[in-house]
This record gives sequence, structure tokens and C-alpha cells, in this order.
Amino acid sequence: MASIDIFVPDIGDFDEVTVIELMVKVGDTVKADQSLITVESDKASMEIPSSHAGVVKEIKVKLGDKVKQGSPVVVLEGEGAGAAPAPVAAPAPAAAAAPATVSVPNVPAAPVAIAQAAPVSVAASAPAAAVPAHEPTALALNLPHASPSVRKFARELGVPLNEVKGSGLKGRITDADVQAFTRSVMSGAVQTVAGAAQNKATGGGDGAGLGLIPWPKVDFAKFGPIERKELSRIKKISGANLLRNAIMIPAVTNHDDADITDLEAFRVSTNKENEKSGVKVTMLAFLIKACVAALKKFPEFNSSLDGDALIYKQFYHIGFAADTPNGLMVPVIKDADKKGIMQISVEMGELAKKARDGKLSPAEMTGASFTISSLGGIGGRYFTPIINAPEVAILGVCKSSMQPVWDGKAFVPRLMLPLSLTWDHRVIDGAAAARFNVYLGQILGDFRRVLL
Repeated sequence: MASIDIFVPDIGDFDEVTVIELMVKVGDTVKADQSLITVESDKASMEIPSSHAGVVKEIKVKLGDKVKQGSPVVVLEGEGAGAAPAPVAAPAPAAAAAPATVSVPNVPAAPVAIAQAAPVSVAASAPAAAVPAHEPTALALNLPHASPSVRKFARELGVPLNEVKGSGLKGRITDADVQAFTRSVMSGAVQTVAGAAQNKATGGGDGAGLGLIPWPKVDFAKFGPIERKELSRIKKISGANLLRNAIMIPAVTNHDDADITDLEAFRVSTNKENEKSGVKVTMLAFLIKACVAALKKFPEFNSSLDGDALIYKQFYHIGFAADTPNGLMVPVIKDADKKGIMQISVEMGELAKKARDGKLSPAEMTGASFTISSLGGIGGRYFTPIINAPEVAILGVCKSSMQPVWDGKAFVPRLMLPLSLTWDHRVIDGAAAARFNVYLGQILGDFRRVLL
């Protein structure tokens, strides 16, 4: 019997993630690719699979542990298995390095407890080197007295445990304490440290940070039968990020139509010719390539604000919204400018399936410079998508329809695709946005322009 060490594989741009679930125990027989643990960053959760089959001899992690690429997970006993991959050595941290920050434009940040529907962050009262206690995936100094399951529960709700008074033995925080704290915050009876700091900084009144009146608290059961369902993990995580972006970004949306009659005919004929390959080309693949061309012509749309400066990105990573049973996720097609329509279609299919199965890794959801949100498979005409900070624009697409279009002599039927471009007015002005939409429509109307 050979001993096999299983390590954490590549987890993308994150230095460390938190173990939130152990899926095996000592003595269990596992198969190759079977999930061993679940880890969570402030962006998403993912399962770590076993690279080999065998019997669990030792578990190297416990709930709440911080792990990174190359960290040992379990030791297996197996027969005839090759040596497990050696862990990738992480670079040694600098002696006085500042805490690392990760900029993730497409994946929603972890929620924080909010009062009066305003996004807040808990102000650290400890010295600068201390990590804010409410940070869902950070190890804080002087941790509150709570079990791993309670910590997980608090992370899901965005509750700062250091502000919760425990009612258990020796002040231990319980699930009931977390729930009571959340109800108090949402009713306005209690304000978090972050809420108070934000309120003070912005001069807000009863509505923390924004001067809003308290959120209405209603006993809906008085009016008829009700059913309560908790939000999915993804919706809890994305909600605070969407709220922040909607409030903080001065967003404007331009609506336009693109004539895709000829492009749709080409797409249909391409799929017929490649029927045996099993690769189905969608209009979204053409949209991604068209957006890359437009981003190259109008580089401010492929930028991000950094204080008083703009960061112009020389890469073209395009995020696309994927509808899943647990909520909206945004996989990213990396280096879309270097890939053809067929390759993009294959990658989109693979990433969309991973999203539906809950198997997307953090690396597959980060790094986008522009995002497309498509409702083409459902319907609708126009909508206003919310920008994924720190991106400065997002394209919304709805279902195409045949419409009569005047060609100078007569009305002819043309297949028109509704486009909704939302942009950050701090970076982009109306004229540039109009030109971007017009140019994008010209490319979709005659895809040969991509070659120019």
C-alpha cells in the first residue's frame, strides 16, 4: 500500500481560501476526482477533488483552516498509484509586506451586514496590521468564541462576529445570536460599526450612510399564506456587490438595434456544415468577437478607474453571464482576441456547464475587462445591466426579432438585435458611447469588418 499526498490545486488569483466543509473522513474510500473538501473565498465556493483513488488515512485540514495552492489536504492509501504531484512552492512573503488585495471585476464580493439597504464595511478598530473581523475569509486576531458552523453561518449572512454578543456557555456565540443580530440590524435597532462609520462619513441620517428612512418591516402573514425561502449562496454573495455598483457608479444606458440578418444566416449555415463536430456556434460567440473589435477601437471601454487615473488594459478577457439553478454567474473567456469563433464556442459551452454544475473555479470567474449579459434565449427588448466594478461598461443583449426596415426604397424584413450598453459616466461620455454602439452594430451587420 502506497501513501499518496493530495494537495490543493491551482485556485486562481487567490492567495488563500477558507475550508468550510469536510466531505470525507478517515477510513472512507474515495475515487479519483471525488470531492474531498469545500473551500470558500470572498467571491465563490468550490470543491477540491482527489487526484487519486484510495482510502483516507489522514485528513490534514479542519474547518476554518486557511489553505492555498500546494497545501496538503489528505493522505490516501492506494495500490499502484504514482506519486502525487508535488505542491507548488508559494513565494515567501516579504518581511513587512502589506496585506494583498485582489481586484476581481466579475465575481461578486462577499456580502457584509447592512442596515437600511446600504452597502457598508466594518471599520477596523485594531492597528493597521489587523484584519477586519467581519472579513468572511480572513483570519482575525482575537477571534470571537464561536464554532466553525456558526462562523460559516455568519459568513453567509455577512455578520461581523466580533460585534455579536454570545448567549452560550462562557459567552459562546450561537446560531440564534447571529440571527438575532441580523434582525436587529435590518430593523434599524442596531447599527454595525461599519454602518456607523459610513453614516458619519457621509452625514447620513436614519438610513445608514445614505440618509434613507428605515427599511419597512412587515408581517406578511397577516395578509395571507406565505412561504419563506433563504437566498442561495450566490445571491447572498452577489447582492451586496450589485447594490454597491448600482449606487456608486453614475451609470447611463444607450439602447440601439443591430441588423444581424446576414450574420444569423451565416451562423445557421456554419452549424449545418459542422453538425458532425458537435460544436454549436451561438450568436454570443460572434458578439464576443465583435465586442473585442469595438474595445480595440474605443480603448476607454476596456479600462478601469484607479483613483484619478485610468488603467488601460492590453488584454481582452470577456465575461458572459450564465444563468444557473443557484443564481447568476459570470465565467470569463480569456484572451478572446486570440481565439476564433469555434474555440470561443467550445469554451463557452464548457464554462456554462461548469457554472450550472457549481464547478467553476475562482480563476474561471476573474479577470474580465468587459462583460456581456445576454437574455437572447429568453426574450425581452431592452434592459439596463449593472456594471461589474471595476469594469466601466457592460453590454446587455435581448432576443432578436424580424422588423420592417426602410432601405431607401421600401420596407424590407430584417432581423434586428436589441443592444443595451451601460457605461460609467466618470470615464465615458455620451458621444463615445453612441459611437461604440454604432460601430458594434456595423460589425454585426457586416462581420468582415472584424478583419479590418
